[in-house]
Amino acid sequence: MRIPLEMTFRNVPANESIEQFIRDKAAKLEDIHDGIVSCRVAVERPHEHQQNGNPYRVRINLRVPPGKELVVRRETTVGDLHDNLHAVVADAFEAIRRQVQKAKDKLHGEVKTHARSVESTI
Repeated sequence: MRIPLEMTFRNVPANESIEQFIRDKAAKLEDIHDGIVSCRVAVERPHEHQQNGNPYRVRINLRVPPGKELVVRRETTVGDLHDNLHAVVADAFEAIRRQVQKAKDKLHGEVKTHARSVESTI
């Protein structure tokens, strides 16, 4: 990455385990697309009234050439409130990985095109 990885934690205590997990996931993105300009990851725990569980929100902003910004936002839903933070981060990085692969394929012209159908005008 041209610009170092940026991590922001809001209402979530930052610890070495989650920071290293995010660094590892971001490094794997560079294996897919070596032209990544920047990556910003925001991890937060909203201040909403919650009965049980740990609601987390993870947002990833990634810039790739030619000036394109890819954004993913994942948060725990009612059924997933007991997912740990690592699971939510992993889900967000999987979603951004798919977008990075798609952007790389487009950049290199490896996008599948559909054959044109010939229509009769009779």
